[in-house]
Amino acid sequence: MADLHLQRVDAVAVEGPDLDLTPESRGRAIRDVIARVVMWSSFALAMIPLAWILWTVTSKGLHLLAASTWWTNSQRNINSTDVGGGAVHAIQGTLIQGAVTALISVPIGIFTAVYLVEYGRGALARAVSFMVDILSGVPSIVAALFIYAVWVTTFGFQRVGFAVCLALVLLMIPVIVRSTEEMLKLVPNELREAAYALGVPKWVTITRVVLPTAFSGIITGVLLGLARVMGETAPLLILGPYTKNIATNLFSGYMPTLPTMINQDRTETGIESAVDRMWATALTLILLVLVLNVLGRLIARFGRLNAKA
Repeated sequence: MADLHLQRVDAVAVEGPDLDLTPESRGRAIRDVIARVVMWSSFALAMIPLAWILWTVTSKGLHLLAASTWWTNSQRNINSTDVGGGAVHAIQGTLIQGAVTALISVPIGIFTAVYLVEYGRGALARAVSFMVDILSGVPSIVAALFIYAVWVTTFGFQRVGFAVCLALVLLMIPVIVRSTEEMLKLVPNELREAAYALGVPKWVTITRVVLPTAFSGIITGVLLGLARVMGETAPLLILGPYTKNIATNLFSGYMPTLPTMINQDRTETGIESAVDRMWATALTLILLVLVLNVLGRLIARFGRLNAKA
């Protein structure tokens, strides 16, 4: 019996390498190695410009952000040749416009996605989906010119911050719709069927089961859309002239924002103080988007915990 057992072990030991050395196995191993090399090479190539940009912006703008006046003062009475000043006016303007844009875009985007996934059938759903695809490819300057034609040319209103928000809404809605739509499709149908089997109405199932399950993904989509619009420049240049003063009224006067502050300082490229403010403003915008993403991650995490509870 011992000899028979040893013969079986030897047979397995002999057959094992033979199976590993088959042409099919070698081909799969080679393809796996090639795929890994291509994947990591692509990742490295994508990280090179990102790291370069972050290093450049941080090294040239961090020294201004370290000063407390940058977060408490505006650029009022600060000329291009003057050193100092702050960006509180532009930060406030960016946050206000982003909040109003999200306040308009998020309900429209989520309701549209819910309609397409849960109710959308027939020609109307196809038309809505087609229009969302069209909006996804609209350049920011086209959205700005459209709002300018309606807001300024047609109705005769002044260029104000709210007009900028309307242009940003056109850019943010398709991002929210598509991301929310994909998240809702990932919710298992078994959850819906279980709720229907208990006699729960469809709208209650959507609000109490489907949306909480997809909450983290929806938050991520909202943040992606918000991150996109907060860095847009064309709508701000066309519809929202920049001012160095603190301004919080979206319906009257000029509106300062971080992208227009970058552009304003960019025009003084020969002046060192203005160039420093340009890099510091760019770094401030990057940090602002980063903070929003971190907050969104935390909200999504606690949302999942509450949903499980």
